[in-house]
Amino acid sequence: MRPLIGIPPCLDESGRWRPGREYHYIDASYARAIHEAGGIPLYLPEAADPAAAVQRLDGLLVPGGDDFAPPTPYPPEVAFELAPRRQVDFDRALLAAALARPLPVLGICYGMQLLALHCGGSLHYDLATDQPSSGPHQFDSPEQRHEIAVEPGTALGALLGRAATAVNSRHHQAVAEPGSARISARADDGVVEAIEVAEARFALGVQWHPETLEPAHRRALFGAFVAACRGEAPAGGGARSTGY
Repeated sequence: MRPLIGIPPCLDESGRWRPGREYHYIDASYARAIHEAGGIPLYLPEAADPAAAVQRLDGLLVPGGDDFAPPTPYPPEVAFELAPRRQVDFDRALLAAALARPLPVLGICYGMQLLALHCGGSLHYDLATDQPSSGPHQFDSPEQRHEIAVEPGTALGALLGRAATAVNSRHHQAVAEPGSARISARADDGVVEAIEVAEARFALGVQWHPETLEPAHRRALFGAFVAACRGEAPAGGGARSTGY
């Protein structure tokens, strides 16, 4: 059977489309990637009960989203599109409930940053300000790529191999410290590009957007995630090295 995989959409409470209205929105590529890998995507709006929702799920995908609010002021020229506090609180509760059950979890971009915060980590709230030596990570074109180096002996390494991999990128926030999670990939400039939770059933976060990358890359990541949601061990020896 196809596993049921929850995806929380973003919340707009600022009237970006029509004044006075709230909207849930999300890139359709996430649902397509889940379906392509053999799962059934299910959107989980912020109004849902996180604890009750995860009882019906086989896995959780936390997708890309808006920015986390920095705890201290940044220079006025730094632009933030802040995720509503309600959305962040809901996503954190949903992630905690999923990991406690435990369900397989895949975090993408905002979702990876949320996973790091759950593990006691910290963020760069603006890379250009916090890590001026970093290269560009907010590409204008969906065709632009930068390389990452995957750490050996990680679950991600078992899925993608140890060779450098080119990925897309559209973020200005990033993981600074992963907390109890393990860093499994970095960009050439040192920016953290992937983390994983070794003691979890399957908990992987990636900073790039595999849902819009080439089919082979999508199959490697989403295929392993959906397989874990079906209760299958991932290919490539990840179970031996990380507990997946």
